[in-house]
Amino acid sequence: MVIGTALGWSNGATVVLAVALAFVFGYSLTSLPLVRAGLALGTIVATAFAADTVSIAIMEAIDNLSMVFVPGALEAGLDDPLFWGTIAGGFVLAYPVAFLVNRYMIARGKGHAVVHEYHSH
Repeated sequence: MVIGTALGWSNGATVVLAVALAFVFGYSLTSLPLVRAGLALGTIVATAFAADTVSIAIMEAIDNLSMVFVPGALEAGLDDPLFWGTIAGGFVLAYPVAFLVNRYMIARGKGHAVVHEYHSH
């Protein structure tokens, strides 16, 4: 959101950039320890997708919908408390949902439980 807003991009382009970067950084952060463990690229990609897709999708859906539905949030500049307050509010709403979904998935051997299988390597 910050990059698109700073560059004066349209609302749609800003949301697309925010979502794309969330997935890139989310998958990358999950992949780093898997790369260090010496896993094959196919295993790394499949594991990162399995671990993070649902969580990132939940966070991004709630965060970005907050920005879209709070009047003026997407049009607010980086110096406007409405911009930062809406981002923070979206995070506050999204985090508990993503946390509970992740706990549910881990308890069933899915999500980040898949990544944890490689911690001993």
